[in-house]
Parts: sequence; C-alpha cells; structure tokens
Amino acid sequence: MKTDFVMYKSLTGRDPCTGQSLMVHCADGHIAAIDRGPDEETAWLAPGLIDLQVNGYRGCDLNANDLTIDAIERLARGLLATGVTTFLPTLITASEEEIIHKLRIIAAARRAEPLLEQMIPCVHVEGPHIAPEDGPRGAHPRTEVRPPEIAEFVRWQAACDNLVGMVTLSPHYAGAPEYIRALSAQGIHTSLGHTNATADQIRVAAEAGARLCTHLGNGVASLLPRHPNLIWAQLAEDRLTATFIADGHHLPADTLTAMLRAKTVHRSILVSDLVSVAGLAPGAYETPVGGRVELHADGRLNIAGSGYLAGATASLGDAIAFVAANTGFALGDAVQMATMNPGRFVGGRGVLRVGARAGLVRFRWEQGSQLLEIEDVLVQGRSWHSHAKNSRHSMPE
Repeated sequence: MKTDFVMYKSLTGRDPCTGQSLMVHCADGHIAAIDRGPDEETAWLAPGLIDLQVNGYRGCDLNANDLTIDAIERLARGLLATGVTTFLPTLITASEEEIIHKLRIIAAARRAEPLLEQMIPCVHVEGPHIAPEDGPRGAHPRTEVRPPEIAEFVRWQAACDNLVGMVTLSPHYAGAPEYIRALSAQGIHTSLGHTNATADQIRVAAEAGARLCTHLGNGVASLLPRHPNLIWAQLAEDRLTATFIADGHHLPADTLTAMLRAKTVHRSILVSDLVSVAGLAPGAYETPVGGRVELHADGRLNIAGSGYLAGATASLGDAIAFVAANTGFALGDAVQMATMNPGRFVGGRGVLRVGARAGLVRFRWEQGSQLLEIEDVLVQGRSWHSHAKNSRHSMPE
C-alpha cells in the first residue's frame, strides 16, 4: 500500500469537551505543545478515534480465509478516512487453526507496514468461548464454539508475538473464572459478551478480573426475564466498562440513552463492529461473518432470512454523531466514549495532552446531524490526506 503522508507541525480546532479553540503542535510523533487557537475557528479537534471492534470494511474482511497483508493495509486506509487512528482487528469464532493463521497474518502486516504498527496496538478475539445457543451466539458459527482453554490462548500468543490483547467470552463456562484470572495476570483484557450467563456468573467474572462488556444489549437472547438478567447485572457492575454499537439498529435511541446513563460516560465506550460489507451498496452478500447476509438501504445488516443482526455498517465517527444527536449526551461526551475511554485499554491513547501520541482528527458536526465530516487525520503528527468528505460512504482509492 502507498500511504501519502505530509509533515504537519500544527492543527487547529475546537475541543468538543470545552468548546475552546486549540492549536496543537506536533513533533517526533507526539504532541509537543497546545496553545490557544484562533477565535474564529469553527471545526472540531479531537484525539484520533479508537475502535476496539473492527471485523472488516469496504470489502476487506479480517475473518476471510484468504486474508492478506494488502487487505489489512487497505482496511486501515479506509478507517483513517473515517477518523479512526487506532483499531483492534477483531477475529470471531473459528477453529484454532483458522484463528492462528489470521493472527500470524496480522502480526506480519504490522511488521511490514509502519502505519499498521502504529494503528494496531493488539488484536481482539471475539469468541470462540461464547454461548452456543441461537440468539446469544449471534452470527458466530455454532460448530466452532468451545469452552475456554488457557493452553489454546498460549498457542494463539505464540503464533503472533503476544499480539492478542482482548478476548470476548461468555462467563457461563465452569472454567471461565480461572481463564479470566490467568489472562488478567498477563495484562490481557477479558470482555463479557455473546452470553447467556446468570447475574451471579457476571459478578464472579468481574471478581476474577473481567473489565469489559462487548456490545452490551446485543449478543443475548431475544427474550429475557424482567429481573434478574444479565443486562441489569452488567449495567450495575461498576467494575465493567461497557461497549455499545450506536447505529440505531443494534440499540434504539431510548435504550442506548438509558444504558449510557446507567454506566455513566466514564464507563461507556463506543465501537463500530464494522464488517466487510460496510460502505458497500445495499444487496445480498456472502461473508465469513454470518454467511449469506442482506444489507439494507438504511444500513441494517441481517443474516439472510432472519431478524438476527450480522454486524454493523456505521463508522465510529457516525456513532459519535448518533449519540450526540439522539441521546441527550453532549458531543464532548460522545467523543470521550470513542477516544479517552477506549484508550485506557490500549495503553492510554486518545488524549489531548503534551507528550501524548499525535493521533488527531479534525472534523465538522452541526447539532442534530447524523454524520461527522472528517477534514484531516494525523497519525504520528503527520497529516494523512484523503478525498473523503463523508465518513459513511467515502474511501480513498
């Protein structure tokens, strides 16, 4: 991949959290100074967006059997156009052989391309230790669902230079607490998701060291008891930070609003859960995630012939816009959920602070808009230029 960077010494924009106009100076890949910006500034300036769950984008599929380094590079370029400067390639439930094969390719891609080394701090493995039932399992293949095994995790890490940094699992397995404790001791984040666990099993998992919930409100049975149930338990557990897919399909606006209020801004993270057909024309597609899927004009993606969702198609930037336009939370709150909050789980990225990584995004957004308009994206203090003006539909060639 040829990535066109130009050196950039400074970038201006208004801080979404304070409204203050800033001028951020970059040097040696980091923020060197932050000064007051011009009073007439109208664009917004934030840390580069951080997406903890990306399965693919614009035809690039991380779960494809024929995954290549070039595909990963093209995916990263597409994400940059949407304002994302850090992302976790996300591998779903598959055989151990398939997972290891893809982990090796991602590790090789990071070694081959400095941009990918900067953008990909680790990999998220979503499964295969999830609930096997229809509903909680989502689009994951039933045949490859299996209990957690520490020995398998060790083999994953050996194949990719310890690149796995996050694992989603269901805590209903008898061996889940031991598995969570073992990974937590190594600094690996475990996230609860695609589960039919009881409220007690949720609390035991948090006690063992689980610190995240994967797309809370999704990956669960269609019908749940009013109380107790696993959603209430995760909302009430202050040790768990929840990720949410804010696209209007996975969670209606009122449901998302109530969940964000329960978890609070500090313990809420926005993720895209993008899949390979995101950004493509509406129609039917055959994909490794979900098999035959149907992409509708409004962006909803279903497993063909069912009501089950098969991933998401709205960018993380558009998730910010959805939250700011539909939940009563401010733009600054939504930006924090896509920068500083996920940044805590990838080494402290996502902050505007002298000495921090110079990953920045300059964008425009007006009250009520459902989209962010990306104007510029910096990685290591260098401006990455694209012709993209719409974060949902455009991608550089």
